[in-house]
Amino acid sequence: MIVFLFNIYLAILFCLVWLKIIRFNLFWKLSPVFVLLLLLVGLFIPMQWGAPSGPALAIRQSVQIVPDVAGEVIDVPVDPNTPLKANDVLFRIDPIPFQAQVDALEAQLKFAELRLTQMSELAAKQAGRTFDVEQRDAEVKQLRGQLAGAKWNLEKTIVRAPADGYVTNVALRKGARVASLPLSPVMAFIETAETVVGVEIPQTNARYIQPGQPVEITFKFLPGRIFTGKVETMLQAVSSGQVQPSGQAVTPRDVQSAPFIIRIKLDDVDLLRRLPAGSTGEAAIFTDHVKVAHVIRKVMLRMTAILNFINPF
Repeated sequence: MIVFLFNIYLAILFCLVWLKIIRFNLFWKLSPVFVLLLLLVGLFIPMQWGAPSGPALAIRQSVQIVPDVAGEVIDVPVDPNTPLKANDVLFRIDPIPFQAQVDALEAQLKFAELRLTQMSELAAKQAGRTFDVEQRDAEVKQLRGQLAGAKWNLEKTIVRAPADGYVTNVALRKGARVASLPLSPVMAFIETAETVVGVEIPQTNARYIQPGQPVEITFKFLPGRIFTGKVETMLQAVSSGQVQPSGQAVTPRDVQSAPFIIRIKLDDVDLLRRLPAGSTGEAAIFTDHVKVAHVIRKVMLRMTAILNFINPF
């Protein structure tokens, strides 16, 4: 943009000299240098913090699906990238061994309750020991707890969607054996209840950013279009400022100025629902400073939107 404005000045200067409106003396010969410095110092450098811009990315939360019980998969009714509602069935594990455990515990519990009733009646008639009643009562409580756990395991043979979303890259098939290991997820569930749009802003340009400030953004997925929104928050931590628990003393490392992440909220709710996760673009935040540069930033953003038709990077 600065090259465009500078070339406009040169064209105007050439026309004025060619039409002999002005004399091409030393002042006008040096004037392009002054104009370039004025544009840099007075407009484009302050614009970096008055209307900062940076790459934007749309992300969605991903839930690693790990079954709570191990067993053989007997059914996978979901299709990849098909919208699902919360509690829709993702896949089913063979319930026969879990149902057998429930049936066995129910039979044991029924017998233990019968024995408890008999022991209680004998103790009431002073024909039995109180210790036997307490022992049978403990057995009944223990079996009830085991039965509750067995029913929970039986219920978990049906793995359901944790929220609204879809499953991508469904590689699980009938006959596969799954395990309840945290490091062995069998599906990646993409949640669509919320789409987060973040913008990377260099630290030196983020000084005046505040929640509620207007934002304009263009996506490569939708070239030529400008969408509006507002600053929601500035994330208060990046990985370079995070300390991991360790038994070692502080280890010096190269300190780099990582950009801050600004979370924005788009005004178009329908866009958030249909925007694929991973969509990239360019966003500009308009602060309360250097407002004269806002128009320049808006023009630059619209030029980027038009170039998105042919620029793949």
